[in-house]
Amino acid sequence: MTRAALLQMTSGIDPAANARTLVAGVAEAKAGGAAMLFTPEMSGLLDGDRNRAAGSLMREEDDRVLAAVRAAAAGHGIWVHIGSLAVLRDDGKLANRGYVIDDGGAIRATYDKMHLFDVDLPTGESWRESNSYTAGERAVTVQTPLGVLGLAICYDLRFPDLFRTLSDAGATILTMPAAFTRPTGTAHWHVLQRARAIEAAAFVISAAQTGQHEDGRATYGHSLVVDPWGEVLLDMGEPTGLGFAEIDQARVEAARARVPVLKHRRAIPAAEIL
Repeated sequence: MTRAALLQMTSGIDPAANARTLVAGVAEAKAGGAAMLFTPEMSGLLDGDRNRAAGSLMREEDDRVLAAVRAAAAGHGIWVHIGSLAVLRDDGKLANRGYVIDDGGAIRATYDKMHLFDVDLPTGESWRESNSYTAGERAVTVQTPLGVLGLAICYDLRFPDLFRTLSDAGATILTMPAAFTRPTGTAHWHVLQRARAIEAAAFVISAAQTGQHEDGRATYGHSLVVDPWGEVLLDMGEPTGLGFAEIDQARVEAARARVPVLKHRRAIPAAEIL
C-alpha cells in the first residue's frame, strides 16, 4: 500500500498566500508518510473578478505558484498533483491546467480541462468558463508511485466517456480536483465520484476547494478518496486541512476480477432513430 495525501483549501485572490499554503501542505504530507500530495482545482488563484485577477495571471514558465511547489516537491522528496492553475496560453486566453510533479521537482505531465463549466444554476449563479478559458483536447495518463493516474478536472466528472478512455489507457486511479459549487456538490458530488470509481473499477482521488472565498463564491469541500468497489475511504467534510488514505492496487485487481467491466466493454455504434 502507498499513502496519498489530499489538501483541502480555500484559495483566495493572492497567489503568494496560496503558494504558502501549498508549500506547507507539501511538507506536512511528506511528514505524514505520503508518497504523493493532491491539491484542488485553481490552487494558485481563485478570483472571479477578471480585471483584478489579470495582474496575477502568468505563462507557465513564469508562474510563481508552480515554481514554489516544484521546489517544495524536490526539497521534501514527494510527488505532487497540483489540481490546476490558471495559466496564460500563447493565444492570450487561459488554460485550466493540472500538473503532475515528481519528487525531483520535474513536471511529468500536464492536463488542460476539456469540459468547460458554462451553466446557469437555479440559485441565480451563472458561470461562463469559456469566456476566459480554452478547452483541452487530449486525455492524459501518467505513471506515479501510486499507480497509473488518469487526469481530469471538476466539470469533467460529468462526462464518463473521458474516464472510459483513461481506464482503457491503463489508469487505475482517476483524479478529479474541483471547486464545486455548493448546490451542485450537495446534489451530485458523492454519487458521481462513486459512479466513476465503479464504472472503471479504479480509485478516485479528488481534492476540493471548500468554504467562503475572497471573491464571494462558496465551494462544497468534501475531498474524497473512493475505492474501486465504490467504498468511500476518505471524506474530508468542509474544514480545510490535510487528509490521508492508503492506496492498495490489489483492490483494483479484486474489483476487476469480481465484475470484469473493462473486459466486457464494447464499441457502441450510433443509435438508430426508429
